[in-house]
Formats: sequence, C-alpha cells, structure tokens
Amino acid sequence: MPTIFSKIAAREIPGYFVAEDNDFFAILDINPLTEGHTLVIPKIEVDYLFDLDDETTAAYHVFAKKVSKAIEANVSCERIGMAVIGLEVPHAHIHLIPINGVGDINFARPKLEMNTEQFETLSENIRNTFTSLD
Repeated sequence: MPTIFSKIAAREIPGYFVAEDNDFFAILDINPLTEGHTLVIPKIEVDYLFDLDDETTAAYHVFAKKVSKAIEANVSCERIGMAVIGLEVPHAHIHLIPINGVGDINFARPKLEMNTEQFETLSENIRNTFTSLD
C-alpha cells in the first residue's frame, strides 16, 4: 500500500514542494519545528533509511545537501540540522531543520504555526533557489 509520501509524490495529496528530481523530493513539513523545516524523501518506498543501497544513499545525501543550501538562503538560521527518526511514517525521510541552537531540533517542542500563504511563499522561494543552484 502506498505511503502518504508516495501519495504526495504522485500529487494525490497536496504538499508544499521545494525540490524534486527523478529519485527524490522535498516538501515543507506541515507541522514544522522552525520556519523552513523540510522533509527530504526518496521516491522509492523504503521503510528504513539504512535499507537503501549505497548508491541511492549517497545520491540522497547529495540531494539533501542541495536542499539545505536552498533553505539556508531563504531562512535566517545558524545551520541546517538533520534528523532521522523513522518511526512516524513507514517511508524513509530526512528532516532538515533550520536551527540556531540544539533546542530547536527537539521534537517534543510545540510546533510552529504557519498559514497557507506563508507555506506557499516559503516553498516557492526555496524551490526557486534550489532550481538556480543547478
């Protein structure tokens, strides 16, 4: 059965896309810890990140790196933190989270509230930057 991420990739469910290629895509997290919190997802349905083959894992991290540069260009932060939890959705994904301190990446914190217009503007800005990095 397709995961929610597969349905978003297939455009069956909406998502705020910030980047995409043939193998991966990145969307804004709809329950962000900070502005710009993004999920980077392989299109192949694999539950556990470390079950990806070495070649895909390497390409995945290169894609995530480019996404992080696009986020960093659009969101004020010290760094882009990365987290892999792997329990919320049975489909491998990386969280890229703009941070200014360690506490910014605490998933127990209250989530940032953003409206549709804020999500749309931010996703468009990050997407435009990502595209210009080619």
